[in-house]
Amino acid sequence: MLFRGTATALVTPFQPDGRIDGATLERLVEFQIAHGIEALVPCGSTGESATMTMAERLSVIESTLSVARKRAPVIAGTGTNDTRTTIELTNRAIELGADAVLVVTPYYNKPSQRGLVEHFRALIRETDARIIIYNVPGRTGVNMLPQTQLEVAVLSERIIGTKEASGDLEQMQAILRDAPPYFALYSGDDALTLPAIACGAQGVISVISNYLPGRFGDGVRAALSGDYQTARAILLELLPLMQANFIEPNPIPVKFILAQMGMIEEVYRLPLVPLQPQSKQRILQLLEQFGIMHPKTAD
Repeated sequence: MLFRGTATALVTPFQPDGRIDGATLERLVEFQIAHGIEALVPCGSTGESATMTMAERLSVIESTLSVARKRAPVIAGTGTNDTRTTIELTNRAIELGADAVLVVTPYYNKPSQRGLVEHFRALIRETDARIIIYNVPGRTGVNMLPQTQLEVAVLSERIIGTKEASGDLEQMQAILRDAPPYFALYSGDDALTLPAIACGAQGVISVISNYLPGRFGDGVRAALSGDYQTARAILLELLPLMQANFIEPNPIPVKFILAQMGMIEEVYRLPLVPLQPQSKQRILQLLEQFGIMHPKTAD
């Protein structure tokens, strides 16, 4: 198993002119490692990878690897909606030293279940990567069904897991019931981490851990150790923040929070735009309530 616990789906910091802010990215990675995160995931949905060129994605992956220095595994987001491009990006990420790749199911194309199997079969055939499936039907338009994920899982032991972000605990249980021993399920929703672990998940690929890696990670580790009393106390307390991270499309809220904490510039790439005033006020209230920082006044 590559990791057990919390992997942070890293934001990608941008400079005011829209270029990637490499120095800030390096500080974010160091912050994660200093707080005991179990793995790092650059260039996922939270990293705005859909707005980045291949060269930019590889630059972010390389920077993450150079700071991590094997202190935490790096799982590079290499999924696209084109199989050939995904293969190329995956091979280049592995050449840079990525420990594994996270491959979102092709979006917009709306492939059939058979098409999804063939997509991953091609990745197995054309790369040497360890692969984590990323099923997020709310973004892709297609749900990779449990039987399809299991069909892919048995193609190769290099299919090491799934980030299951369907929001469907019944679907998670169907996967966990019949998964081969080398195939780990990770919650793709922070708010479902606790019940997912109770069902057998090995952790979470998280958004909230961008700014609370220590506290959230403690809750996840407690759940994985069977200390559900501690896990409930931590994770249920943090539930309002988990929900606020999706008050508008991810990663808009989490980047706003990190900016309020002085960790990044609040810069997005279109078509993402800053939070609406009412959303800002709600998040600022929560940050003050949780004592995360002294909030600035919202615009």
